[in-house]
Amino acid sequence: MRVARTVAEVRAAVRAARDDGASIGLVPTMGALHDGHLSLIRAARAANDFVVMSLFVNPTQFAPSEDLAAYPRDEERDAHLAAEAGVDLLFAPGVAEVYPPGFATTIHIAGLTDVLDGAARGAGHFDGVATVVTKLFHIVAPDDAYFGQKDAQQVLVIHRLVRDLDMPVRIVACPTVREPDGLAMSSRNVYLDPASRERATALNRALEAAAQTVAQGRVDAASVLAAASTVLSAAGIEPEYLELRSPDDLREVDRVETTALLAVAARVGPARLIDNRILEAAP
Repeated sequence: MRVARTVAEVRAAVRAARDDGASIGLVPTMGALHDGHLSLIRAARAANDFVVMSLFVNPTQFAPSEDLAAYPRDEERDAHLAAEAGVDLLFAPGVAEVYPPGFATTIHIAGLTDVLDGAARGAGHFDGVATVVTKLFHIVAPDDAYFGQKDAQQVLVIHRLVRDLDMPVRIVACPTVREPDGLAMSSRNVYLDPASRERATALNRALEAAAQTVAQGRVDAASVLAAASTVLSAAGIEPEYLELRSPDDLREVDRVETTALLAVAARVGPARLIDNRILEAAP
């Protein structure tokens, strides 16, 4: 595996791969790799000839009060895991390479970014995501780009970005990878002490309770949200949001007609965690 620090190095490596007829897969990450990230790399490896992984803690998607300084960083470990999983090129730039002096451009996607994490973290969060992803797509020019379904809103935002700006990139959303006890894998899980780690499992259990409620035929939003809220309350968790929305455009829905996205975010101890589930009504 080769490590590139500059845009010029990445473009040269990708150009050489293209000249050999290779298809290009991109896995954007902020590092602190876990099995969720590795599942994206494996999916990219299976479908593409040349796999690029970016390793960049993007400062523009963090609000001033968030955990940018504390976000876990271990490039040596991440590079080792990436190489083992099949990455051909690791793009690990410094901040000045991505945002050089005088950088003044921001990508804003209206509508989808106004709710859920956009409302909780501020409008700048998804502006930062959309801007850095746009840059990565222009730098790498991948055929396919891989993202985790745990960040369901982010996946929708990136789909809209690609559609609206006519980017020739196929977005591949891969299933959420979970710990044996159901906790969604996240780089921020390292913040959890043992007691908080146990409490955090309530997020997935709340989603499961909601899914069971729908399976029993109670598909109105009040019943679905009450089932999830009961589990969270029993664990002493007050969610930042717990909402039932359309999986296509994130509009609020009042019942599960066919499918609906149940999304939750909560602070558990020092960690802010998110999770979601697609709920399906019985035929």
